[in-house]
Amino acid sequence: MAKTEKQQAFLDALFNEARGDLYQAKKIAGYSPTTPMSVIIGPLAEEVTELTRKHIATYGAKAMFSIADVMERPTDLGNKEKLAAAKDFLDRSGLKGADRVEVKSESPLFILPSKEENE
Repeated sequence: MAKTEKQQAFLDALFNEARGDLYQAKKIAGYSPTTPMSVIIGPLAEEVTELTRKHIATYGAKAMFSIADVMERPTDLGNKEKLAAAKDFLDRSGLKGADRVEVKSESPLFILPSKEENE
């Protein structure tokens, strides 16, 4: 879709100096304060989504290195928060860790439901 200069300015501001703040990007792009956000975002929704995906991809490597830093220096202050933020970011970007289910039981026996005979 062809974008107007204001629309491109909005997108540029949104992913740079406005740092995701829609209203700040609107102001930087030169839209009137009375312009409804839906009028601006509506035609740009797909592009905003795609740029968000690209932005996430660029920070995926940083999140991975944050986890590696925690592994290399496990006693540094703030590691718990750093690790949680990196993990959350990677989970949200689709780079989720393996899900494992662990079953623990004090008894080695499992009781299964009775098997019904087919008539």
